[in-house]
Amino acid sequence: MLDIKFIKENKDLVALAAKKKRINFNVEDLIAVEADRVAIGQQVEELRSKQNKASEDIMGATPELKEQIIRTMTDLKSELKNKEEKLSETMKKWRELMLQVPNIPDMSVPEGNSDEDNVEIRKWGDVKEFDFTPKDHIEIMELANMVDFERGTKTAGFRGYFLKNDAALLEMAVWQYAMDRWSKKGFTPMLVPSLVRKEALVGTGYLPQGEEDLYSDGNEYFAGTGEVSTMYYHSDEVLDNLDNPLKYIVWSPCFRKEAGSHGKDVKGLVRVHEFYKVEQVVLCRASHEESVRLHEEITRNSEEMMEELGLPYHTVINCTGDLGQGQVKKYDIEVWMPSQNKYRETHSASYFHDYQARRLNIRYRDNDGKMKFAHSLNNTAAATPRLITAIIENYQNSDGTVTIPEVLVPYMQGKTVMGKNGQK
Repeated sequence: MLDIKFIKENKDLVALAAKKKRINFNVEDLIAVEADRVAIGQQVEELRSKQNKASEDIMGATPELKEQIIRTMTDLKSELKNKEEKLSETMKKWRELMLQVPNIPDMSVPEGNSDEDNVEIRKWGDVKEFDFTPKDHIEIMELANMVDFERGTKTAGFRGYFLKNDAALLEMAVWQYAMDRWSKKGFTPMLVPSLVRKEALVGTGYLPQGEEDLYSDGNEYFAGTGEVSTMYYHSDEVLDNLDNPLKYIVWSPCFRKEAGSHGKDVKGLVRVHEFYKVEQVVLCRASHEESVRLHEEITRNSEEMMEELGLPYHTVINCTGDLGQGQVKKYDIEVWMPSQNKYRETHSASYFHDYQARRLNIRYRDNDGKMKFAHSLNNTAAATPRLITAIIENYQNSDGTVTIPEVLVPYMQGKTVMGKNGQK
């Protein structure tokens, strides 16, 4: 959410942001409703003032004057009721439109329509050349009895799965490794709820636009990222001065319907409805420079992890058409998938300025005592099982086994190879 004063003073900029982000939003509709809101609000205040004065005047008035004042108060009460009802209707429209206002993308964000227009800014690692025909993760895992899609579908429906044996250990190893390395960087570890109230999703910007991608009973929702509950954790709070940013590394189950993606990655573990994420979430001072610095930092945190895992990747800056409503700027890290002969997204790093904090009412008092809304950022640390599919495909051997990345061996009961000869 943007400040209405900023919107009124920069309506052309807001309109341009909607155009750049390919969001259907007419800022003039909001400006018109805002004018009504102000005008009707002033009328309500004037009527309330008259009503209060009449209440004061009736004290000590003569019987004749009292009767006249009572008639006036009756008319005022009726008019005030009508105006308050009109103000309530106008406020409802105003709030709905305010929740649709897009944030302003940074000047460095390239123009584009979709993820096909994202721009590579960094690349790391050499794509492995196999001396055999590499298999995809599905075949490798099924041959080694590490996954069961048939029973997964029977139990959970489309895109359901069971991870078994070394795959189950590998997924948990990635979580533990990520939590350990970020904890050592000073991030506060938390296990956060997946089941959240609607207000948490509205506050972080996933509602109202993203309803179709969420599992819900209408009152509570399953979140698609730990960012939602972590941000809501501080809703309606006044934080310390934030000279030191609040940094969290959080783990949670995540759920997405993947609406509109039914034809993509129908098989395998790259695109599933139920998955797990270790997520970086940061709150900092209301400073663009601070947001930019931390955005680069949390992106680099994840790039370093990919390098430690020995996974070839590249980092792209997302174009305007591939930005969410609230994002100012976003990077995606994409890992090389041998079976697909292309890079696939594993991490998304975004900053929002005070967009989410305004919706959630997260404020802090700066060193001059002035109250401000905080800035927020987030980035994936590890999303599984997608990340383990990259490990399995890049570290596969000709005999069907998979070499375990060195940094994960301590979390894999000391094993250096997984999947050998299959497992029961």
